[in-house]
This record gives sequence, C-alpha cells and structure tokens, in this order.
Amino acid sequence: MAVVAFDAVSKIYPDGTRAVSSMDLEVGDQEFVVLVGPSGCGKTTALRMVAGLEEISEGRLRIGDRVVNDVPPRDRDIAMVFQSYALYPHLSVYENIAFGLRLKKVPKDEIDRRVRQAAKVLDLEPWLKRKPRNLSGGQRQRVAMGRAIVREPAAFLMDEPLSNLDAKLRVAMRAEIARLQSELGVTTIYVTHDQVEAMTMGDRVAVMRRGVLQQVAPPQELYDRPVNVFVGGFIGSPAMNLLQGRLEEADGSGPLLRLGEQTLAVDRELLDARPALSAWVGRDLIAGIRPEDLHDAALEHDGSDDRQMRLHVQLREALGSEVIVHARVDAPPAQTEQIEELTEDLGVRTLDTGGEADKGPPTQTTVVARLSPHSTMHEGETAEVVVDTRQLHFFDPETGLGIYDDTPDGRTDL
Repeated sequence: MAVVAFDAVSKIYPDGTRAVSSMDLEVGDQEFVVLVGPSGCGKTTALRMVAGLEEISEGRLRIGDRVVNDVPPRDRDIAMVFQSYALYPHLSVYENIAFGLRLKKVPKDEIDRRVRQAAKVLDLEPWLKRKPRNLSGGQRQRVAMGRAIVREPAAFLMDEPLSNLDAKLRVAMRAEIARLQSELGVTTIYVTHDQVEAMTMGDRVAVMRRGVLQQVAPPQELYDRPVNVFVGGFIGSPAMNLLQGRLEEADGSGPLLRLGEQTLAVDRELLDARPALSAWVGRDLIAGIRPEDLHDAALEHDGSDDRQMRLHVQLREALGSEVIVHARVDAPPAQTEQIEELTEDLGVRTLDTGGEADKGPPTQTTVVARLSPHSTMHEGETAEVVVDTRQLHFFDPETGLGIYDDTPDGRTDL
C-alpha cells in the first residue's frame, strides 16, 4: 500500500491550456478519495498523470516514497479500472483476470491462487469459465475489477467505472466497490462526474473546477460547509437553490433575510455558528437553500410564520417516498460566473425572468423543494413552504466564498 501525493502538479498542453493547475493533494495509505466535478474540470487528467498516461508539466507526483514523474506506467505499481470494461471477448473470465499476471510470467500456481481468491471476493466463482458476452454489465465490471485486484498494486485508479451501467445496477455496484476497497485496504483514487457516487463512496471528496482543486473534505463536511458557492451548488441532489438576498436588522430580534419582497427570520443558532454574518447586515449576499430544507407549510404546526416563503408551483414529481416540487419564487436569482457554470453543467435553464428579456434583470427564480410524500401541492397553485433557517448557506457575491468564521473575508480554509 502507498500514499499518493500531488505536489503543485500541473498539466499544460502545447496550446497553453491548463487542464490541471498547481494541484496539492495527498491521498493517505488505504484511503478512498473521489475526484469530482463538471466535465472538463481536469479530474480525469489528474488521474491519468498518476497512471503515467499523461506527462506532468510542473510539480512532483509521489507514489509511496518514489517520485514517479518519469517512471513508465508499467513500473508505477498501480492498477487502473476504466469506464469501458476492456475485456478480451475470446477469453474466459478466468483467462481475462489472469492475463496481466501471465504477461509478467508469474508462476502458474500463484496465478491460480490469486485469480480464485479474487473470484471469491467478487462473487465470480460460478462464471470463471464463461466468456464476457455471456455476462451482465455488472458481472463484466467485476471481472475488470478482478483483473486489477490480482495485481496486488500499491494503488487503484478508477475512471468512471460505473457510467455504462443502468441506474439500479450503479447503486449496487458502488456499494460493492466501497465494500471491496475497505476489505482490501488499497489506496484508491476514483473519478466521477456523479456527485451522489462521490458522496456515498469516498472517505474524502475532492471537488475540482477548471483544473483547480476547490475543496477536499469528508462528504458531510462538503455538504454542511461548502467553501464556496460552486461547491455548495455542485454537491447535493437536487442542487442547492441560490438566490440574491440581503440581511436586514429587525428591531433587535436578530436579522432578517430579504428575498425579493419576502423576508425570513434568521435562526439564532445559525448566527452563532457563523459569526462572520454579523458584518453582512445591510449588505447583499447570496443565500443558498437546499431542497430538503423546504417543508410544506400545510403540514407544519410549529407557528413558523416568520420562516415561510411563497411559491408558485410549476411541476410536481411524486416519487413515492418524497415529492419534488419545481416552483417560482418572487425573488431575484443569484448570478455569478460560478453559478452560470453550474447551470450549464446541469444542462437545464434554472433562471426564469417571469417576463420578456428586455424588461431588465430577472425578478423570479425557479427553485426546487424536496417535500414529504403527504404534500398536496399541485401545478398552478400558490403555496407556502417553511424554510429551515438553521440550515441556510451564505456566500460573498463578489468572491463566491462561504461566509462562516469571524475573519476578514469570512472564508474557511481548504
């Protein structure tokens, strides 16, 4: 096993494109770290530099106690699992798993021991004599995993290995990979565009944007305390609602959050947890509200009138265990370069002007609420939701940084 360490590593292509910029990241021995971000953010390039499939332009890369910048891929003691299974169709499962060991001229008895041990771990024993065409997608992916396992490498590198599977099988396989990595204790770097995979699998998650590492933290910390508006908007499904807001003082009872013509009482617990907010009273900021922190007011009975927000319901999606509501709120959307990038990555238009484009800046935002299955909201209605103001997020509209601690810019450290 080994530590994999990026020390100011950059990848610069001949045309000047910086795919990865000054990346500093240490993946601990036996740790499972997930690189996640939008398409083109540099995560696969970073992985390929570890594998030796991309040259490093600047900085140093260490695997264990060796600097491997100039070490050929075959000598790096790593095993890579790709998006495509890359199995030999004319070979059996056994022969596919054993192929790399035979090339290395490992003794026959040792090959047999490793292949059968991997097959047992991966529940492939009944299919060792079958050809890949007779296997399901999940079984083929397990064969590809088996081929990596038998090499007994210092580190696993996985590049979107589940993207070819259907949704149900992806859920099962991500649990399988997490279990397998824990059992084997192999240092693992896993690349995915799917932030749900990242949150459910990684010991830590590294979020990238435009080749730059934004934040590295355990999944729950990313969710609760995103370092900037990009991380806040990227982590979470459905995505965080981001609105233009303003903190206003309210007769000594604590500040109010103004969103267009509506106001929400800001919870004292939140103010205590984020002391830098006190310096933002009377100033514009970006307010982030996660869909799961909105609740149908018709089902609430706690006298929360000062935390209610009015919505114009556009779409209701009943999923059995929950109801997803898409609605307009009469408050302007937050608009920054980072938010525009998040919107493009989602592939949908999340901002709605509520009128013609030439009438000025948008005055409405489309928001998403994740509600109880007992909610009776329907399309075309105007309804009230209660906002859990203990869970609000706030960001500096100029820098995009999260507003947390009582420091000059209110940011947290990466």
